Amino acid sequence: MFTGSSVSPHPELPQGQMDSLLSIISSQRERFRSRNQELEAENRSMQQTMQALQNELDSLRADNIKLYEKIKFLQSYPGRAGGSDDTVMRYSSQYEERLDPFASFSKRERQRRYLSLSPWDKATLSLGRVILSNKMARTIAFFYTLFLHCLVFLVLYKTAWSESIGRDCSAFCAKKYADHLHRFHENDQNL
Repeated sequence: MFTGSSVSPHPELPQGQMDSLLSIISSQRERFRSRNQELEAENRSMQQTMQALQNELDSLRADNIKLYEKIKFLQSYPGRAGGSDDTVMRYSSQYEERLDPFASFSKRERQRRYLSLSPWDKATLSLGRVILSNKMARTIAFFYTLFLHCLVFLVLYKTAWSESIGRDCSAFCAKKYADHLHRFHENDQNL
């Protein structure tokens, strides 16, 4: 029933309609292509503008750091009072970082090592930093550790003392029993 029929589900369109559909699709494709080219050109110009602005921002930061360096130099003269402006404070840290390459290397290396730690090590490190950074936390940790050590010492002492008492008591009872046997039952043959 299905094998012998070659009837297509869509009826054949006449040649005139096919040509008009083809021209519509071709013109739509051309419109999309031209719009795509416009958007790509706009995207390239935006990226170039963004790159130019980023370069300008980097050069302005470098200029600001140089200006801070000059301000720092001028403030080093005696009799000059230095102001603590927000702008000056913002660039002071960048200036100090730029002066000390070892500090920036150390910071990067510390960050790299921290990222390579396992989650348990990170948790332990964070807990240690919290305890060491707060005086109250340090005091609590000290007394907690002292309490645990005293508790372990007392438990071990009680265990050793009770075993020692048990040994001493059994030795004392055995000696008393032996003394009793020698004193009162020395001549008994049944023992």
